[in-house]
Amino acid sequence: MADSALSLSRDAVLKESASLPEDMPRIRGYDFNQGVDHRALLHSYLTTGFQASSFALAVQEINKMIEKRLEPVEEPEEQQDQQGRSGCTIFLGYTSNLISSGVRETIRYLAQHKMVDVIVTTAGGVEEDLIKCLAPTYLGEFSLPGKELRQRGINRIGNLLVPNDNYCKFEDWLMPILDQMVLEQKTESTHWTPSKMIHRLGKEINNPDSVYYWAYKNDIPVYSPALTDGSLGDMIYFHSYKNPGLVLDIVEDIRSLNSKAVFAKNTGMIILGGGLVKHHIANANLMRNGADFAVFVNTGQEFDGSDSGARPDEAVSWGKIRMDAKPVKVYADASIVFPLLVAETFAHQAGRLTEDKKSD
Repeated sequence: MADSALSLSRDAVLKESASLPEDMPRIRGYDFNQGVDHRALLHSYLTTGFQASSFALAVQEINKMIEKRLEPVEEPEEQQDQQGRSGCTIFLGYTSNLISSGVRETIRYLAQHKMVDVIVTTAGGVEEDLIKCLAPTYLGEFSLPGKELRQRGINRIGNLLVPNDNYCKFEDWLMPILDQMVLEQKTESTHWTPSKMIHRLGKEINNPDSVYYWAYKNDIPVYSPALTDGSLGDMIYFHSYKNPGLVLDIVEDIRSLNSKAVFAKNTGMIILGGGLVKHHIANANLMRNGADFAVFVNTGQEFDGSDSGARPDEAVSWGKIRMDAKPVKVYADASIVFPLLVAETFAHQAGRLTEDKKSD
């Protein structure tokens, strides 16, 4: 009886393994005996496991977008005004908190050097960039009491602090621009859309620290279908009583955004965070039966059924990512991950990506 039980236990503990493929990567991390080599450290993430390996796969996926983007494209004459001339149209989406943070400078770098083709963000993702050109955001703590901050006129975004005076300065800067937009609408029949308004604001801010200054300079369209959901909306609301009549057409913008996907040779999606920006880009790519490449960076989980937390495979089921694609989701804080992703992709290949511009 005892021998039988021992044999059963032994068989359970020492169960024989099936053979694994010879080419399967073996787990091994970075050896600091080699010195401090940050590129080699990041390369070692592929065989580190967990989200480190997801990061490395995301690097590979973005580099595939870049390689495709650099391929020459011969366009039919009738499509040349519909879409940029690249082998892969790269859509970048991000939530407003990333512009509030220092990730703004990473995003600005991409716009400055025209390394992405289309941007989608929220109202806060626009206004926080412009406000930073007028007054700074500060580092505080997550634990600062909301009641005390409110009494002092200080707004908290995570562990970032934004004095309410910043928004007062924003109002002073924005109101004359809104007046001019209304005037041009009435006298020149200007047809405003959220993307045209953002383009105009990028021109007016005239500051090289701004993401939208460079989007304006490089003619990168920025779509924000919920442009009124933030301080911009507050100012538009107040302005509508002083000088009513401004109209923003979201229908023209959705046609424009969807056309960017439909007429692209290939598309890649890089989406930081979730919500509106994630779905707006993915849904545009549905119009072409899915994106060819995709990288999601967020901390959302799928168990609540939210689109924000959904894995890329759910987007495949909707036709928003192609069935033969190899999308990557990195479960991580984008403020840590995205600058490193850019370092290993766009910045590392900056010479190739900006070569055409240098020769122009």
